[in-house]
Amino acid sequence: MPALAARTDRAITLLREFGADRVAHPGGTLLVHLQRVQARLATWQARPALQLAGLCHAFYGTDGFPTALLPLERRHDLATLIGTEAEAVVYLYASCDRKATYPALHQADAAFHDRFTGRARVPEPQSRRDFAELSAANELDLAVVDPAFRDTRGPGLLALFTRLRDLLSADAWTECRTALAPASEPGVES
Repeated sequence: MPALAARTDRAITLLREFGADRVAHPGGTLLVHLQRVQARLATWQARPALQLAGLCHAFYGTDGFPTALLPLERRHDLATLIGTEAEAVVYLYASCDRKATYPALHQADAAFHDRFTGRARVPEPQSRRDFAELSAANELDLAVVDPAFRDTRGPGLLALFTRLRDLLSADAWTECRTALAPASEPGVES
């Protein structure tokens, strides 16, 4: 774990350097959100590369949060800091055209649409699992800290993660089911 701790510290330093601690975000600042996402992934026992990707997932902006801290031309810099595996997950997450990708993402041969390049490709199974797990950690953080977000987006997210259930860890799926269940159906079983 020392390598994870050192890379986490370096990533937090870079996030601060690029102003993540000054960008407003539900539940505090962008930096606080990113740290909560990493912590949630750690709780789910995600491997270190996925935890680092959770901490850094907004460096290039996302389809749902367009504020980019680092231009794509500097992908190598982030890869040097957090590792190529973690950076590849960050890029995959940031590049997702959600409207085009989400409807079929649960299908093994579904195309993943890159909003930066306009290209589509079929990701490897591990990349699909990483994307689903990081998406769950991110959206759950928002749902937990922002009741209005949970009320408006929770049903759609629960439907999405139900379709992606086979890509999620057991811990992620349990938390999705619990946190996103309609208020009248706490702990929905399925």
